[in-house]
Amino acid sequence: MTEQTTETTSRTGLWVTLVLIVAIVAAMVVVFSSRFGKDPSLIASPLIGKPASTIELPYLEQDGTFSISELRGHVVVVNFFASWCFPCREEHPALEQVAAAYGDKDVRFVGIVYQDQRDSAIAFLDQFGRAENTVYLFDPDSRAAIDYGVFGVPETFYVNQDGIIVAKKTGPSTVGELSTVIETVLRGEQPGNLNEGELQRGPSG
Repeated sequence: MTEQTTETTSRTGLWVTLVLIVAIVAAMVVVFSSRFGKDPSLIASPLIGKPASTIELPYLEQDGTFSISELRGHVVVVNFFASWCFPCREEHPALEQVAAAYGDKDVRFVGIVYQDQRDSAIAFLDQFGRAENTVYLFDPDSRAAIDYGVFGVPETFYVNQDGIIVAKKTGPSTVGELSTVIETVLRGEQPGNLNEGELQRGPSG
């Protein structure tokens, strides 16, 4: 093999190596950027197909307690939120709009405060509005959050007429998504785990 041939082969090998390195780095960038803003500990909810928690929680703004077992026979949208949660502010108008749209159907909404102060949660509703057809509950000891396996907020669970969890959404929901999933559940289907979105685990992010 001549010296020129050896040099050409060496350069070719170097270019191949550089191309492979660039490809690997690009793939890593895509993977990590696609996970930005998401909780790496999130996994598909094992609660799909299981009975929803019927724990009794205190009302957020009045005396007494409430359990979603009282809504058996309805499709129930259970949304965990907090005043410090920025994605919750993003999705709140969608929850209001869809809750109002389904007010005359067998669909009910339950908002559960997640790791927050009662006064702060009420101030959140004062600022962003209270959705029609919605029961707001306080979860002071995170008992409901534990039962539902909540990692952060917002997280939304869909419970069918028989009290079974049939879908879960991580991150803020849109009007279109909420309506589509509700209609799917009303048809007796099980949407399962929906696409993940940005969520917040605590006041600091």
